[in-house]
Amino acid sequence: MKKIFLPISFIVYLVFLFTYSTAMANEEAQYNIVHKNNIYEIRQYSDRLVAQVINKGNNNSFRKLFNYISGENNSSEQIKMTVPVTQTKKDNVLLMQFYLPSKFNKQSTPIPTNSDVKISTIKKGYFAVIEYSGRSSDKNFEKYSKILKQKLLEDKISIKGNAIKATYNSPFTLPVFRRNEAMFNIDWKN
Repeated sequence: MKKIFLPISFIVYLVFLFTYSTAMANEEAQYNIVHKNNIYEIRQYSDRLVAQVINKGNNNSFRKLFNYISGENNSSEQIKMTVPVTQTKKDNVLLMQFYLPSKFNKQSTPIPTNSDVKISTIKKGYFAVIEYSGRSSDKNFEKYSKILKQKLLEDKISIKGNAIKATYNSPFTLPVFRRNEAMFNIDWKN
């Protein structure tokens, strides 16, 4: 009986993890696909509000942002988690960003009580995106960023700024089921 219990409990655990990690229905930043090929797609995004923190290398950026959406704001409002969570460099500073739900605008967004958390707007524009599964490690991100950058250069598409790392799943999601992206803001002429 003990020999059967272990494999059955392991299967139940895997089913729980898979169900939990794929059933999280988070709002996603809306976009329109304006071009697609076998390597990447080009998306048109509208302005998007984000809560962001400068990553100072101490790995607590995620915690600060999570605390903000958990109620560490001027209205003690709990804000639903959205996807993706992004990381990018701007002015040689690493930023981590949580997109805010579409119901918020600049005036209605709760003000963070932690001064390290800032509310900002990512301006509308076109973004080239390559999707990949697996771990959202820096190594995988760099690999796919290079693939995307090389293909954009071959296609004579002008890149504006640094690569953006976008992750969509909880850490409990099995790597094979994870959705990760590398993105570049680009100049796009239809």
